[in-house]
Amino acid sequence: MALSKIDVSNMLDETLPVAQGGTGVTSTPFPSNYSPNLNFRNVIINGNMSIAQRSTSVASISSGNTIHTCDRWKTYASSAGTWTQTQEALTTGDAYNDGFSTSLKLDCTTANGSLSSGSYLQIAQSIEAQNLQYIKKGTSNAEQLTASFWVKSTKTGTNILQFVSLDNTVRICAKSYTINSSDTWEKKTITIPADTSSTGKIDNNNGEGMRMIFWIAAGTNYTSGTLATTWADTANANRAVGQINNADSTSNNFEITGVQLEAGTSASDFEFLPVDVNLDRCSRYFTIPARGAGSDTTICNGTMYTASEFYGVLEVGKKMRAIPTMSGSTGSNTYGVLGDASEDLTSSVAIGRTTNEGVVKCRVNASSVSKTQGQAAWLRFSSGADSNSFISADAEL
Repeated sequence: MALSKIDVSNMLDETLPVAQGGTGVTSTPFPSNYSPNLNFRNVIINGNMSIAQRSTSVASISSGNTIHTCDRWKTYASSAGTWTQTQEALTTGDAYNDGFSTSLKLDCTTANGSLSSGSYLQIAQSIEAQNLQYIKKGTSNAEQLTASFWVKSTKTGTNILQFVSLDNTVRICAKSYTINSSDTWEKKTITIPADTSSTGKIDNNNGEGMRMIFWIAAGTNYTSGTLATTWADTANANRAVGQINNADSTSNNFEITGVQLEAGTSASDFEFLPVDVNLDRCSRYFTIPARGAGSDTTICNGTMYTASEFYGVLEVGKKMRAIPTMSGSTGSNTYGVLGDASEDLTSSVAIGRTTNEGVVKCRVNASSVSKTQGQAAWLRFSSGADSNSFISADAEL
């Protein structure tokens, strides 16, 4: 007998029937904006800033292009003051009332009231190209995009949200938004026009297809032209025209959460994902498969290839975007190799990775290691290791 399709759309908020004589049981309702066709509509990963694998607070940020705290969010900085970045816990305010419990916050600790022409400070996320194919950018059927986010800033005035596509011809589009009230959460919605130019086509691969950029400070190299409010070939002078200088006082801070980017001309409610799903998506780009807790944390099992050379295999956990760069903590007696009653200590390990399929090779070759060739052994963070010791795999864009 063929199975028939059941329409459950009108059952989402219904009271479930019970046996005769019962009082009825109210189901846990889906959100009022639920639609099975909108799952993963947000191409921004970790838009609610809930995942911060590297750290929850980093001070003295003044230069470089680095993800410091919240996963996938990179800070680009050059000569625009010095800042402390935190994954901030929210307990009050309109963003908190909208369901957000964390944000990414920048606090200015050293001001720069006179930016040089090349100064800049940005928070940005790079979007993988193959996740953007559905917007059909660079074709006659290209989709418009709508960005929505919560923002709080000490300084009122105009800020710039910019997009740059990086395949084929580099193209930019930027829009301004206004902070109306100091230190007050405000929700912003910005629609980005479709890019129908064939030079703006995004390749279908695992590279960087587009970058979403929140400007915080900008020198005249980026503000002296005309803001590129429609897609155009890149010109630095047109990227951040009108941007205020949020770096001009140590009283200033800038905070965002609830960042969503989706196809269409209107913003839907933020797409909250379970924390394990959010972490899994972040781990395609960065993960820490081993972290020291200061209490003899095992890293991996292996074998003594020679009397002083250990080989083991560490599970990363999943296939990553690309072959990652492996890093590990260093420091006196951070690692220990065990294979008998004694532990041989060393300050570093060599970590090799030839694929992105979820395993890495750990190797220790040190004069301080002395075991029996061929014996089973294991590698661990020693009891003397810092509690923040780690081995990480980085495949970020």
